[in-house]
Amino acid sequence: MFWKKWLSGGEPKPTEEHSIREEDLRAVVVTDVGRVRTNNEDAARFVRPSKILIRIQKGFLALVADGMGGHAAGEIASQMAVETIAKAYYQQEDTPESSLFVAFAKANRAIWQTANKNVMQKGMGTTCTAVAICQNRLYMAHVGDSRLYLFKDGQLIQLSTDHTYVQELIQQGVISAEEAEKHPDRNMLTRAMGTHNKVEVDVQAISTLFENNDRIMLCSDGLYDYFSLAEIATFLTIPALNEAAQQMVDAAKQRGGHDNITVLLVERVNPEEFQPAKPTENIDIP
Repeated sequence: MFWKKWLSGGEPKPTEEHSIREEDLRAVVVTDVGRVRTNNEDAARFVRPSKILIRIQKGFLALVADGMGGHAAGEIASQMAVETIAKAYYQQEDTPESSLFVAFAKANRAIWQTANKNVMQKGMGTTCTAVAICQNRLYMAHVGDSRLYLFKDGQLIQLSTDHTYVQELIQQGVISAEEAEKHPDRNMLTRAMGTHNKVEVDVQAISTLFENNDRIMLCSDGLYDYFSLAEIATFLTIPALNEAAQQMVDAAKQRGGHDNITVLLVERVNPEEFQPAKPTENIDIP
């Protein structure tokens, strides 16, 4: 997974976990290559900017990307997405929505240009789902079929909409959501980053507030393919954030693990209940 290599300079283990404490937020990422693939084309990152003023204005940033393309090109595309977006978002002196849009456009163009310079990377692309957390407000940017969920008051809400062929069929009333789960083309993307010079990005401010004891979950399809909403909600009731993430990944592997599996969880904790976490590395944005 890219961010881990970027911080430590070492090769990733099959399963990696990284926890971050920042004020009343906790975050954890768990990623696994799965039981079929030989390399991990997923990438994820939770960003805490080093400067307090930027942190107040632009908040924190969580991203998950799922690459595609073969010959390790998918891994390159997803890594480029999270790296470019993480840097470009904080470089923009604009609203979170506008900053996310510009960051996604820059990442898409960078992946497209790289793919066209190397025949081994031709056609590579990636999904990417990002959420900026500004105080108790959430701002989402999304391309592809990785997902963003909000777990609030015991209810799991899917905030992103898949850019897939079967999702279009659902919206057209051709098939039901239940039929889509077993459709042979359920993972066929209609939109991805890096496959064209320009990409349409879903960007929006989420109307529901992110409050104490709420949790955010970003994940690749290698995780949610194996669970119903009710099952994911049950996992998210596990008190320890790292245990909730790890148990979901382990269960996805037990049910097949046909793809790389990545989950990023963020929770807002009541400051009075906050327990000190182990010291960890933080990503600094200039």
